Amino acid sequence: MLTVTGLGAGYDKLRVLHDVDLNVPDGHLVAVIGANGAGKTTLLRALSGLIRPTEGRIVLDGRDVTGLPAERIAAAGLAHVPENRLVFPSLTVADNLALGAWTRRRAHSRTAERRERVLDLFPRLAARLDQPAGTLSGGEQQMLAIGRGLMAEPKVLVLDEPSLGLAPRLVGEIFGALARLKSERGLAIVLVEQNARAAFRVADEVVVMDRGQVAATGTPQVLARDDRVQSAYLGGGYAAT
Repeated sequence: MLTVTGLGAGYDKLRVLHDVDLNVPDGHLVAVIGANGAGKTTLLRALSGLIRPTEGRIVLDGRDVTGLPAERIAAAGLAHVPENRLVFPSLTVADNLALGAWTRRRAHSRTAERRERVLDLFPRLAARLDQPAGTLSGGEQQMLAIGRGLMAEPKVLVLDEPSLGLAPRLVGEIFGALARLKSERGLAIVLVEQNARAAFRVADEVVVMDRGQVAATGTPQVLARDDRVQSAYLGGGYAAT
């Protein structure tokens, strides 16, 4: 569904990404981990068109979307849920979800159906549809941000640090929802996450980034046996199932 080859990107004259390859089939979740400054957020911004790649190719559902503006990549089927949620705080939950459906406005007849699927995934939001988004808890805002992305019926969902600042119970709810999305709906998901243990539990493949490059890649079971990955990201005693 999403294939990235030889991707390079950065900001002005600062090159951040170097020759990054990534492959995310339908129904798979690829977790991207790495230290701060490794290029994880830059990768997501390049995938979604927020910055223009300097080299390489991004192919989404068989279509080359390299260098297209963000709105055209979104319309092609990639939804980006950024770090820190960035919901519209003065708008209601219902209005935030409606805005997420903007790229699919020609399919207006299915908007209610899409919203029901989001509320099934995140029941907490169902009782808060008329509530301003800014009054939600951090976890509820993260659920809303993911739900807003899903309203566009994406083929690929990319998420930046969805567990940031959340209590463990809410992290479990959100990662449980991601597992449902890939298994029940066949979504291709790219997850950037500092909580490596949580990411390993839900990922089909893990990519370790270091200084803008892919340093290692493999299944959670394989990488959990790598001493360097174990000590740097998982801590002692972790064993992937």
